[in-house]
Amino acid sequence: MNFEFSAEQNLLREQAVGFLSDRAPLSVARRILDGDETYASEVWQEIINLGWTATAVPESHGGFGFGHLELCVVAEELGRSLAPVPFSSSVYLATEAIASAANDVRDDWLPKLACGEVIGCVALYEVSGAPDPDRMNDCTVSDGVLNGGKRWVTDGAIADMSVVTARDADTGNLCLYVVDLSAEGVQRSTIDTIDPTRNHADLQFDNVSAMPLASEIGDSTGLRRLLDRSAVLFAFEQLGGAEAALNMAREYALGRYAFGRPIAGYQAIKHKLAKMYVAVQLARSNCYYGAWALATDAPELPVAAATARVSASQAYRECSEENIQIHGGMGFTWEFDCHLYYRRAKLLSVNLGGEYDWKHRLISCIEADQAA
Repeated sequence: MNFEFSAEQNLLREQAVGFLSDRAPLSVARRILDGDETYASEVWQEIINLGWTATAVPESHGGFGFGHLELCVVAEELGRSLAPVPFSSSVYLATEAIASAANDVRDDWLPKLACGEVIGCVALYEVSGAPDPDRMNDCTVSDGVLNGGKRWVTDGAIADMSVVTARDADTGNLCLYVVDLSAEGVQRSTIDTIDPTRNHADLQFDNVSAMPLASEIGDSTGLRRLLDRSAVLFAFEQLGGAEAALNMAREYALGRYAFGRPIAGYQAIKHKLAKMYVAVQLARSNCYYGAWALATDAPELPVAAATARVSASQAYRECSEENIQIHGGMGFTWEFDCHLYYRRAKLLSVNLGGEYDWKHRLISCIEADQAA
């Protein structure tokens, strides 16, 4: 059994590494953090030109039709670089949601998302906690008109369209709808988060036209399937960030001297680096499992997605925290880049639900399998 990516996929990785190291170094993330920009628009445009937004989109809808393994490769390298672009919102979430539709919505929006003509996002949260249907009661749709509000929408301030969960006023079913965010009646309020390099906003809808995407979230095109598929891609982004934090800590430990020798030679530092390495390799193994399940649309996808998400969240948290510790008293300062990975690790850990929620999801899947 071959667990390696193909030569073509590794070539894509080399292209991504070369491009991101040249066009999206950590200085770009710092520029967004220190300035008034919401994202690196020039990097985003070059990503569009490279065709990354069309990676897994079928050729019939303006994409390249490569598949999700290639998208996992790109996601890992984007996580490694901390590129401040709306790739996850537009590609992992909005494009995945639209691609699963079986009506005219897909024909209208998928080519636009593939070519980067529009930026997409997904609006789920109304209260804190996991994106659970029981917590989604504020937004309602009646006769194709949406009212209500959504909170903490990633890239909500810059997106052109959004997939929104809302309840049908007649049936009470929670459904998925597509909303043009440039429409009259949409209000956006930018909010502060721990990682300002990834824009977030609250959205308010006042009599806004909404097109149905999925009649009920429980079917094959519903919310749970979207979360599972997107979770694998987010896990790869976390994996890339975790490994980058590990490498940063290692390089610093090799170059920092104390009492005439590199601090990497001290047992305490060796143990920290070893634990970080083990966490990254465990996460990589589980992410590969998730990538296989995603690419083949395997029945094991719910378990694989939850496993990848939990292990990648743990690895990124541990590596970003230990990276600061290995840098010592300077590690937490603004001048060092350690906090950039710590910020992103914290932010990604709560996207689509936190680590606790995905552990609960994993346990529920295992119990369901055992019961069957």
